[in-house]
Amino acid sequence: MRVKTIEWKNDQVVMLDQRLLPHKEINRVCRDYKEVAAAITQMVIRGAPAIGVAAAMGVALGALKSKAKNFDEDFDEIVSTLAKTRPTAVNLFWALERMKKVYLENRDGGVEAVKRSLKIEAQKIYKDDIAANKKIGAFGAKLLTDAKHVMTHCNAGALATAGYGTALGVMRALKESGQKFEVLVNETRPFLQGARLTAWELKKEKIAATLITDNMSGYLMQTGRVDAVVVGCDRIAANGDVANKIGTYTIAVLARRHGIPFYVAGPTSSIDLNCPTGKDIPIEQRDPKEVSHMFGRPLAPEGMNILNPAFDVTSQELISAIITEKGIIYPPYRQNIENHVRH
Repeated sequence: MRVKTIEWKNDQVVMLDQRLLPHKEINRVCRDYKEVAAAITQMVIRGAPAIGVAAAMGVALGALKSKAKNFDEDFDEIVSTLAKTRPTAVNLFWALERMKKVYLENRDGGVEAVKRSLKIEAQKIYKDDIAANKKIGAFGAKLLTDAKHVMTHCNAGALATAGYGTALGVMRALKESGQKFEVLVNETRPFLQGARLTAWELKKEKIAATLITDNMSGYLMQTGRVDAVVVGCDRIAANGDVANKIGTYTIAVLARRHGIPFYVAGPTSSIDLNCPTGKDIPIEQRDPKEVSHMFGRPLAPEGMNILNPAFDVTSQELISAIITEKGIIYPPYRQNIENHVRH
């Protein structure tokens, strides 16, 4: 099964609307960069690598459709609009920097040359992401050769990438190796990415999976039902601290308490060497209604104070290894991460 998370088609950006899964599979067509930006903000598409791909395609689409007399100013506005969509996933900014570099390298050739180059680069970022994810899967599978029960949190599958997956890419590679195992899927409140998206992907892939509520994680670890934890990431700081979906830190603490390896899977584009530690990672605060309501219906008393941080930070000392397309990074992380990225 190949999930079509996002694609460039007929000079438009087509995305699977993840808000409607698992009940409806509907594609949204973005005809200009503002529609791409809105899709990222509203979580039509989500997941750090997928956001990066979407941003790159948004830049290419905006440039292609631009009829501005001052193309330079229009390009800056396109990039600025997309940069404001979501703050935590560094892949967004990584992709925008790649597009800006292509723009600067080709601007002397004229506007049409820039437009062609940006379109080519966006499609290259898309293809590179799938290739990187497959390598992550292969490296990660080698860490789980003895695992029979693997827990994951949030969705780091094909839906969170260009179409293969990081944490779930590891599960796919593990299945391809012939290993028998079960994935324990945390529901991932409040947006239910685990219940709605990860469960949907694993069912389509015919990978054995069991859905649990987030507060069952400790019980399953305590009773010996978890051999390893594999999660994705939205940003990896230079010291190895990792931002991922809210609740990840709790699971990492529980895993350490029970002697269970905790692995993070993500491309090198998720590593931010300019971010010294997890304390420097901006944490997105989302609409309180995601907590107080479910499917449009209120769950809590009206007027309640509500917090809704979308991410938390897992300290590097709780992480057993970081899996990228270049290989596996082990502690000590600060020096090993820099060497890993630069070589």
